[in-house]
Amino acid sequence: MPKYYTRVCNFYFGKLSLEKIRNKQSLPLHGNPSISFDSLELINNKKKKIISLDKISNLKGDIKKKVKKDIDLITKRKKFKNLNLNNFPILMGVLNLTPDSFSDGGFYNKKINGYNHAKYLFSKGCDILDIGGESTRPGSKEINKKKEWKRIKEVLKKIRKLDKFISIDTRKSDIMKKTLRYKISLINDVSGLTHDQDTINLLKRTKCPFVIHHTKGTPENMQKKPKYKNVVLEIYDFFEDTINKLRKIGIKHNNIILDPGIGFGKDLKHNITILNNISIFHSLGFPVMLGVSRKRFIKDISRNNDSNERLGGTISSCLSSMMQGVQILRVHDVNEVNQAIKVFKSLN
Repeated sequence: MPKYYTRVCNFYFGKLSLEKIRNKQSLPLHGNPSISFDSLELINNKKKKIISLDKISNLKGDIKKKVKKDIDLITKRKKFKNLNLNNFPILMGVLNLTPDSFSDGGFYNKKINGYNHAKYLFSKGCDILDIGGESTRPGSKEINKKKEWKRIKEVLKKIRKLDKFISIDTRKSDIMKKTLRYKISLINDVSGLTHDQDTINLLKRTKCPFVIHHTKGTPENMQKKPKYKNVVLEIYDFFEDTINKLRKIGIKHNNIILDPGIGFGKDLKHNITILNNISIFHSLGFPVMLGVSRKRFIKDISRNNDSNERLGGTISSCLSSMMQGVQILRVHDVNEVNQAIKVFKSLN
């Protein structure tokens, strides 16, 4: 039998979601009654078919078992260490302590600027602060661990006193190890845990929550004609295989976030395809995170309407992703995205 994938479709929000759930017309996404769905798309490499929840009983054999198993994963309430996933969506604010990141390099790499920006992001609704000391923009080269640690150490010392949920954006296990002394809450490795062979052992030993991020290649070469047969299904298989490997070596906790890696080894068509089908990843049973903020695909779509901040494209991409149940949005412009979400929710 060909491999089938289950993508969640047709979402409801707020009071309408509660009403639909109460009338047994929809099911809650990850146990959150403020967002629910009433349809699924069954996908294999050859065909797609959308079915409503009331038609699942008509399915037969292994397909029916697969769909029921996926629904259990999709609807089960998610618990994440020190993070309330019912606050939908959660905003992850970006703090790049680098001189060369693609949109804000050099803005916050002085200690006082970084600390003040961190406080600002939290004051505007940032739930997670993602701190990075190495640029992973397309074409960037790796820096050594001493230089990376020097960039983040002093700012991290000050920020940890704020007693907030802090994420470290790094590919190096030595940096992860050092930041854990400062009580960081999450490890966000854009290499998908593949860059440093000691990373997985560190995660197993410390039981620290982490992100599984998909990328194809390295930042230096990832945008040189990336190719996929089916970008969405290949990313899904990567997540599934990685989770299975982690389980086999003894990482049993569920404090894991999935990020399909927009712009990391993907061209415009790949990025749009992922964004249009991102709700497929809910059937893996973990929170989904998305980083679209200020990225190149916005310029490729908007062309002569591009701007330096790409705020309009960032907001529209975030709202579209929210409408597919993406729980965590990684953004530079926390205040503006938060405003857009509040207005959008009120109007809907």
